[in-house]
Amino acid sequence: MATEIRVPTLGESVTEATIGRWFKKPGEAVKADEPVVELETDKVTLEVPAAAGVLGQIEANEGDTVGVDALLGSIEEGGAGAAPAKKDDAKPAAGSKEAAKPVADTANETKPKANGGSAPADAGLAPSVRRLAEGPASTRPRSRAPARTAA
Repeated sequence: MATEIRVPTLGESVTEATIGRWFKKPGEAVKADEPVVELETDKVTLEVPAAAGVLGQIEANEGDTVGVDALLGSIEEGGAGAAPAKKDDAKPAAGSKEAAKPVADTANETKPKANGGSAPADAGLAPSVRRLAEGPASTRPRSRAPARTAA
């Protein structure tokens, strides 16, 4: 059974869109929630995701203007017509050496400065952004400004 790809609701005052480009060709495999087509309006450009399967027939070509809920194409259930997965997408087996490699912790990494010194990786970030990156306020140590004395 085929799943239809339709133009989603685009916004309050937007009633039509133009097909920007198709990311997949008919017969190509599509992963769940993978964008298959790009729609352009006068206000926004958006990607339309689809269900897993194989892209079937395309009903609206690039450059066509379509209304809300218009049929764009269809996704056929994956099966004999599904394209083979690319080797890059394959995950290594759980016992393989590639799977055992630790992921580098980049949070505390330092970047070399032009003058040969080093600075924290977040040195270019604003203080408010650094606080957000540190996590919830309830888990951060509270810093206080030094007390002022009257002169």
